[in-house]
Amino acid sequence: MARITGTRQSPTNKARTRATAGAGLLLLGTLLTGCGAEPGEIPLSQIRPESPTATPQPTSSGGAVGAAAATPAAPARNGLIVSRAYTDASRTTSAIVTLTPDGTTQQQVTQPPDHVRDDRPDWSPDGSAIAFDRTDAQSGAARLWTVAPSGDNAHQISQLCETGSATADCANEDERAPAYSPDGKQLAFSRSWGALDAAHANQIQYSDLYLMSPDGTNVQRLTFLTNDKPYSGIVSNPSWSPDGKQLTFEYRTSATGQPADGRAIYVVNVDGTGLRQLTPWELRAGDRASWSPDGTRILFTTYPAGADDAPGGGIYTVHPDGSAIGALTPSPSDAAYGSAAYAPDGKSIVFTQASAGAGSDLYSMRPDGTGVARLTNSAARWLGRPVWGTAALPARASESPQASPTAGAPGVPGAPGATQSAQATLTPQPGAPTGSAEPTPAQAQGQPNDDENDLQDN
Repeated sequence: MARITGTRQSPTNKARTRATAGAGLLLLGTLLTGCGAEPGEIPLSQIRPESPTATPQPTSSGGAVGAAAATPAAPARNGLIVSRAYTDASRTTSAIVTLTPDGTTQQQVTQPPDHVRDDRPDWSPDGSAIAFDRTDAQSGAARLWTVAPSGDNAHQISQLCETGSATADCANEDERAPAYSPDGKQLAFSRSWGALDAAHANQIQYSDLYLMSPDGTNVQRLTFLTNDKPYSGIVSNPSWSPDGKQLTFEYRTSATGQPADGRAIYVVNVDGTGLRQLTPWELRAGDRASWSPDGTRILFTTYPAGADDAPGGGIYTVHPDGSAIGALTPSPSDAAYGSAAYAPDGKSIVFTQASAGAGSDLYSMRPDGTGVARLTNSAARWLGRPVWGTAALPARASESPQASPTAGAPGVPGAPGATQSAQATLTPQPGAPTGSAEPTPAQAQGQPNDDENDLQDN
């Protein structure tokens, strides 16, 4: 049989070869050396690991994950923060922006067309590139892109399936939430595909994590959570451990999943083994988790059930073995929280926060939850999903937040928040609609509503 090398195939067979050959690290040796079906003849839905991993059962907050803490790394330089920002009042268009750690300078990096959403950014380890997903206004499908911090060289990463492919393994394909490995040699990402369930909000059939090289080659499937349970949920928001040996991710169950409409953080080894639930369903943990640089803590956000952007929830930490879950933000709270991330040196955290019914801004705090400082004052742009990287700061820019603890921050006592000196760099898109009653493109693609995702991410 033909050998699958992970390199680019000819245009006629590249899509199906890469899509069906991406069966996970456990299968790679079999696919490379086994005989029988030719590449592309094995439907993705029928591929199984050699030693199938049972779907993890719900655990208590003290449940063991079976993962050792990473070896502490040398402190890294705190550079620019990358974030998502809306460019129109109706939140139909969003761009990737960078800002300095004190929040005083914002710069728009991507220039999406009207009604296109650039979202879920992540820094390369050396700060030379930003990976993100772009959701098409017409199809609702998300694709992976990269761009330089300057805004140069924005381009789409080669997708698994060719546009217009009619195979079952490529129907409604969606790729989003890219995350660079610590050595920069791999991207983890979420891939969803299959038929849509019209009776349940167009829930998509399959969703799991994949790995690939940053140029789109060497695709490998990592998890099989939905393989035997179609329509059970969405797998998304991967995040790497500092030693590159594990990933956390969010598993958000559907209305027909077990439990229904749940969300939790899971952890898996990079070879596909050791899949375990890290947080209990009762916490409703979601979004992209963030590992501390020394690997001893994992930062995550919880979301209350109920109306979109409802107040409540908070930002927590947990040990990689699932023990010592603790809150960093006040509880109960009249604030709504979004994703949070450690600074490269581990001495600060950047996070998203909003008052009930209002737009979100970025804040910082110490790793123990003290010293909260407001970084931005641009709630109309709904800044969110921040990631703190190592990209060089502009001349004379501060390398650590200087703002005082904030009185204006919901649920946080202190002094007034900082204002922005470069808001003009975020360009509103002309002609945007003023309403958002119609389903978003992401809904049509079987993904959660992105309006809900402003603070309740997937």
